[in-house]
Amino acid sequence: MLTSLQNPLVKEIRKLHQGRERQKQGRLLLEGTNLIEAAIAKGFSFQTVLFTAAWQTKYPALASQLKGDRQTLVSEEVLQKVATTVNPDGIVATLDQALISQTPPQTLQLGVAVERLQDPGNLGTIIRTATATAVDGLLLSPDSVNPSNPKVLRASVGAWFQTTPVVISTFAEQLQRYRAQGVQIVATLPQATKTYWDVDWRQPSLILLGNEGAGLSPAIASLANETVQIPMGPGVESLNVAIACALMLYEARRQRDHQTLP
Repeated sequence: MLTSLQNPLVKEIRKLHQGRERQKQGRLLLEGTNLIEAAIAKGFSFQTVLFTAAWQTKYPALASQLKGDRQTLVSEEVLQKVATTVNPDGIVATLDQALISQTPPQTLQLGVAVERLQDPGNLGTIIRTATATAVDGLLLSPDSVNPSNPKVLRASVGAWFQTTPVVISTFAEQLQRYRAQGVQIVATLPQATKTYWDVDWRQPSLILLGNEGAGLSPAIASLANETVQIPMGPGVESLNVAIACALMLYEARRQRDHQTLP
């Protein structure tokens, strides 16, 4: 059992708390049973796995499925040192980011594109909702929160491996390509006259969302061929972006599942 907090392996994993180090090494830092289970379900082999005896006792079947270059039993103190959370649940692993697809889907039936999103919790929630509603693709502008941020991964509760966000360096051009294919691009704008339930979501659609405070940039908003608003009561300026995304995705699913006109 590894007990020394000064062990080189501990220091190596600690470096991955920094985004620039994760990017430099091309590694994901996974914390928690949900993420480990989701990665295993996708058939991934880890680079390094650190886990406590208590975790191994609690999840013997999952422990037997671990694959990786290095699997190490560690003390609770070591696990606490390598984790970024205050109360880790007993396992931390690293994964080669090159194993994750970084290309957007060629075609879309239902997608989400997010510009300049900053909050990792919001992105994690959007990932979970996108997975629950069978979204084909989740695209991010390059000035959004890094999707490999451990907070994003944890907030997705494992859904990250089913609907992995893809950062698109040519964000506007990719939206234009989808539009040229006949995909309707639906932007949320406060001045829109339609509500989100007035849209025919049965056709291929891409939901376009913006920054939590500033919304969409004019240049990106101009690429939409449908603009909608979400009705709100007096005194409420806006909804959380993840909530807005969920409302529209579930309206899309409702129409598609029941073939209902708006």
